[in-house]
Formats: sequence, structure tokens, C-alpha cells
Amino acid sequence: MPEPIDPTDLSDRTAAPSRRAVTRAAAVTGLAALLGAATTRTAGATVPRPPGWRTGRTATTTTTPAPVTRLGPRTLDVSLPSAALGRSAPVRLILPSSFDAQPTRRYPVLYLLHGAHDDHTSWTRETDIEAFTAGRELIVAMPDAGPTGIPTAWRSGPDYETFQVEEVPALLARQYRASGVRVVAGVSTGGYGAMAHAARHPGAFAAAASYSGILDTTAPGVPPLMDAIVARENLAPLSLWGNPVLNVLTWRDFNPRSRAAGLRGTPLYVSSGSGVVGGIGDWLPEALESLLWPSAHAFADTLALLRIPVTTHFYAGGGHGWAYWKREFTASWPMLAGALGVPA
Repeated sequence: MPEPIDPTDLSDRTAAPSRRAVTRAAAVTGLAALLGAATTRTAGATVPRPPGWRTGRTATTTTTPAPVTRLGPRTLDVSLPSAALGRSAPVRLILPSSFDAQPTRRYPVLYLLHGAHDDHTSWTRETDIEAFTAGRELIVAMPDAGPTGIPTAWRSGPDYETFQVEEVPALLARQYRASGVRVVAGVSTGGYGAMAHAARHPGAFAAAASYSGILDTTAPGVPPLMDAIVARENLAPLSLWGNPVLNVLTWRDFNPRSRAAGLRGTPLYVSSGSGVVGGIGDWLPEALESLLWPSAHAFADTLALLRIPVTTHFYAGGGHGWAYWKREFTASWPMLAGALGVPA
């Protein structure tokens, strides 16, 4: 994690370009680049589907301890057998410093969700989350979301929503003394997951934060983006939520903006950059950030209409990457820490 940013960074809301200008820039450069990038996947690099892929699976409880790989004094990877996925899936954990010394203590949980085409190791690989949480009495859980990083119940595939919202918390309560207090934050498709999980399961999370998340899945340009993410992993077209027109009710059901009423009473943090307009010429990550800018604003506008409070940081420029996400995590940390009941 970077050093804490100056609080004036959050109060200085730089005048942003119009949404129409950003949308046009994204349509011309961002979407074309993204769809082009989706075709550059190495031929034959098909991601196999695990046995039993289908939606609607119910979480089951097992008393058999999940296999563990110890990576350090506090960090471990757990292989969790999942009925929702039809296979075992990894969860990276960072345990509290006092975990062994206080064997009866229960701890709140910070869930960190990864983005597209990444995995459960991203937060420990890209940030210093291990050092950042040292001495803070909480568990950090980083669950798998599959190759696309879209943690949802797929129409023709696994149910990552049940895995992350039900099966992983059950594991942590059973084997790692997790309390019922948990917050969720994510980057990109993980930002989608943070808001979708909190909205679709009211009260399950004490706070939620999204950094460059996909917060309105039916916004202009977003359905083709979701299709491109799926296509880049050589997964079947329409296997996510079906056709965005013919299956519009399914798309809306999994859309954080459509389910925003479920966020009432949950502290929220949303950040997003304008990307290409006001950017520095790093065209692909800036084009992607531009594409998500209207989606983030539409989500925030819906919250405003519902009179649901949200802390937003919409900044000029910025790319879709960790340099910005690390800064935004630091900015959102006081809110997350307050919900967890740990020092900021």
C-alpha cells in the first residue's frame, strides 16, 4: 500500500469532462481496443470448464478441514471444496497477528476481490496488504472468481456468488474464528462483485467499496465489454447471463444499479476515472476506464435518487490499473476500518 494520501485529494474534485465526451472517446478508442485485445488470446489456450458447471447450486457445509498451503507466518492458501463451483477453488487468507496467541478470539473479515483475467493472488502480488494489516486485528480473505473475475452466478457455468457470499464465510467461521462482521472491496470486475454482493444480499456486508468497478452492466458499451471479457477466456458466448436483450431481466437482476435499493444502510465508496479525456496517453487502460465512467456515474445517480449515501471520488484521467486502485483503497480504508471496528 502507498503512504496515506493527503485528504485534500478527496475533497479536490477536479472538474470532469462531460459524460457525452467521455462516452464518445470510449466508443471510438476504448471499446475497439478492448474487442481487438479479446482476439489476441493464444490459439488453443482454452480454459477448461470444471465438472458440474451450472447455476443455482446451494452451498453445503462440510466438517472436513480444507487443505492449506502455508505461504508465510500469517498468509496461507486454502483449497475450498465448493458445491457451487463443482470443484475446489482457492482462497488466500491473511490471518491476524494475534491469531495463535488468542485462540478464543473471533475476528472481522475484509474481503478483497480481484479483477478480470487475474486471480486470488493479485492483492498480495500488487499491494503490500500483508504489511498494511499487520497489527490490525482482522482476517483478510481473497477468494477466487474464476478466469474472468466476474463473481456471479453464471447462466451456463459456476456460481461464484454463492461461493464468495456463503461458502467462504462458512469456511472462515468454521476454521478461522471469523465473526459475523465483514466488509467487501474490489477492483474492476471485483468492484462489480463488491457492489453486487452487498446489493443482492442486504446486511451481509457492513461496508462495500468499488475501485473502477462495472456498476451498471446495462449501460451503453458495457454488455459488449462483458462479452469481450468472456471471449478473452475462450468461454462460450452468452454463458454469463445470456443475451442482454432477450435475457434482459437476468442482466438487470445481476446489475448493481438495478439492485441499488438493497444497499440502503450500507456505507459505500465508489471511485472511477475519466480515462482518455484528461489522461496522459496510456491509451488502452485509459480507454477502458473511460468506458466505465458513465456506468459509475449512473450508479451514483441512482443512489442519489434513492437517497442512499455514498462517498464518491470521480477524478479526471486515470487508467484501469493498480497505480490508481492502491490509492483509492487507502482513501476508502477509514470507512472500511470503521465498519470492521478496527483502527484506521
